[in-house]
Formats: sequence, structure tokens, C-alpha cells
Amino acid sequence: MYRIIGKKYAGDISGIGAALYGGRWNMKGSPVLYTGESKEIALLETIVHTPPSFIPELDILTIEIPDNSIQEIKIEDLPDNWTNYPAPAILAELAENWIESNKSIALKVPSCIIHSSNNYILNCRHPAYYKVKIIDQSGFHFDSRLAK
Repeated sequence: MYRIIGKKYAGDISGIGAALYGGRWNMKGSPVLYTGESKEIALLETIVHTPPSFIPELDILTIEIPDNSIQEIKIEDLPDNWTNYPAPAILAELAENWIESNKSIALKVPSCIIHSSNNYILNCRHPAYYKVKIIDQSGFHFDSRLAK
């Protein structure tokens, strides 16, 4: 799994940012970590959340989670409006049920940007979350043409 994040916060995988603001797949107060299955989808997810005039210094993380710790939500299990922005509240509700269940560390969800790609939401409160490891952290070159 991959995560592209501002260099200042790259080493923090506590989920505090998502807990402070909430997101498509979590409510405020729930610490989760948003990651992508590929570097490319992680980049696209970063771009859609970055103001066009702001190009931060970025790092890319490669994150490892324990085997057999993924639950999946498929597109056909989602409401028709799941790609809307702002996200329909039902998505955060679905994820909150998953967070509270502690059935897995990761929830595999389709990307609303590219439906054939997936994101992984990591439950930072899961009892086995301590097994989640950053196995690589390096600078990420953000091509300024992407901000146009």
C-alpha cells in the first residue's frame, strides 16, 4: 500500500488527520489512514485534495500490513451516489460499522476517481494496528504540470 503525504507528516501513521476532519470513509473522531493500492492512485488521491496553487514537499510511504487483515467493499455493495462530492454520509457510516467491528485492519474500497483501482482505509484503533509498518519512506517528486 502507498501513501503520498506532506513531508512534515509523513512519519505519522496514527490517523489523527482523518480523525480531525473526517472523510469519505470516516467520521470526525475516527482515526484511519487512507492509502492506495498503487503509487498512481495514491498520487491521484493526493492531487484531488491539494489546492492547485499549493505544491507541498511530499514523501511517499510504502506500508505493509499483516496478511489476512483486509475486508472488502465492492462497488455493487455501494449506493448509486457513492462517487458524489461531498461524499454521501452512508459511506462514513458503513466504514464506522467496520471500524467498530474490528474485523480487519484494512478496508478495501473502490476509488471514486478510477473505479477499477482501490484504496485501503486502515483502522488505527484495531488491536493489531501496531503490526502496520512503514517499510519505505522517500521523497516524492510532484510534477508541477499536475497542478494545472
